[in-house]
Amino acid sequence: MPHSPGSEGTRQTALPTDAPAAPRPGSCLESTDHSRKAGTAPETGAAGAPGAVPPAPGAERPSAGTPSGNSGRRPATRVRRDTALGPYRRLFAAPGARAFTLGNLIARLPMGMFSVSAVIMIAGSRGSYALAGAVTATGLGATALVAPWTARLVDRYGQARVAVPATALAVLGSLALLLCIRVGAPDWTLFAAYAATATTPNSGGMSRARWAHLHQGDPAALHTANSFEQAADELCFMLGPVLAAFLCSALFPEAGTLTGAILLLTGVLIFAAQRSTEPPVAPRAVTGSPLRAPGMPALLIVFLATGAVFGSMEVVTIAFADGPAAGAVLALQAAGSCAAGLVYGRTRRAAGLVTCLAAMTALMSLPLLAAAGTGSLAAVAVGLLLAGMATAPTMVTGMTLVQRRTPPSQLNEGMTLAVTALLGGIATGSATGGWTVEHVSPAAGYAVPVCAAALALVLAGTTKARLS
Repeated sequence: MPHSPGSEGTRQTALPTDAPAAPRPGSCLESTDHSRKAGTAPETGAAGAPGAVPPAPGAERPSAGTPSGNSGRRPATRVRRDTALGPYRRLFAAPGARAFTLGNLIARLPMGMFSVSAVIMIAGSRGSYALAGAVTATGLGATALVAPWTARLVDRYGQARVAVPATALAVLGSLALLLCIRVGAPDWTLFAAYAATATTPNSGGMSRARWAHLHQGDPAALHTANSFEQAADELCFMLGPVLAAFLCSALFPEAGTLTGAILLLTGVLIFAAQRSTEPPVAPRAVTGSPLRAPGMPALLIVFLATGAVFGSMEVVTIAFADGPAAGAVLALQAAGSCAAGLVYGRTRRAAGLVTCLAAMTALMSLPLLAAAGTGSLAAVAVGLLLAGMATAPTMVTGMTLVQRRTPPSQLNEGMTLAVTALLGGIATGSATGGWTVEHVSPAAGYAVPVCAAALALVLAGTTKARLS
């Protein structure tokens, strides 16, 4: 199945998706669940005092006359203990947060497995990498067209009602692809089967929508939550290809696709079962697409240029490494982004999009300098590790802006449009990077992601008023 950046961000390693006070999805609301139950004075009697924590949505406040609410010192001690918790512990203290996150992570891991598994499976059985690339590209294009419509249905009818049947259809597409390979069906059937996987819902977007519902009105918690989601994207796209390659080589060529399909369906079923955290379906007060929201077109153009950074970086690195080490080197970039995302989630204030893109442009020049100056793969790997550290903060900030501009009743669709823009950029970047590698040199190819990042920076700078 085609993966999606930012989860789904798909960066072909990607970004995906499926939106952050520390990283976006963090919640300071529920980390203080114990102090709410204790009925502490700072909560019940001094809600407006500095440091006071508002009750979580739907949480019942104990009466002041309860034994837990009468103590003077003990409640104060409990509050200090809760506020000392890190933003991520506070985030996952929210009721139901751990359960839906577990299901979402299981469903998201296959997003990094399907493309690699399909390439290995098709190339191994048909002896053509060109055919394998064409089939996966078709799936990517189909996803870009279908994903916004799937997300619109999720917004209109609810996550559980739409995500489960949409996932079932996508899984059937994967199994059909596997069967066509197994029985030697004509090549055109591979395209049709893989295109059917485009109904895969944007699990990252749905997870971000849940965080936004749980912590509406708390930008700090949303920042933490969004940062965690981006780190999760990077982790899944770092581990997914490795797991897929291992399964396909150690067991049988179809093992990666089969395992990915099982994990996807299992994860979505677990995720959809957590109804207490699912955002309610609100009456649609708006019509049309989130594209009409002020500043959204300009923001999607920036996402398009940013996707070109990811697509070109992957192709150029594979060509430069020219061997099995390419996967490990690309994993370093994802690891740098994952670590940066978790750290970014702990910060009290988020950086602006222009600032993040400026840092990305500067750090993306490191692999270029290492490749052109030393020609050493080890030096390029270090450069990619550092360059990856600008990825998560940029995506976290960008997704936060998408959330702010999208009407609540269209949140899944708005975030999926951002993922679609990234997919378009990834495809463009991959083609441009491949052309540069073939007609100039692999080292020169690293100039493509630098130029793409600079273009995104210029675009964001010229529309700063609409993106702030």
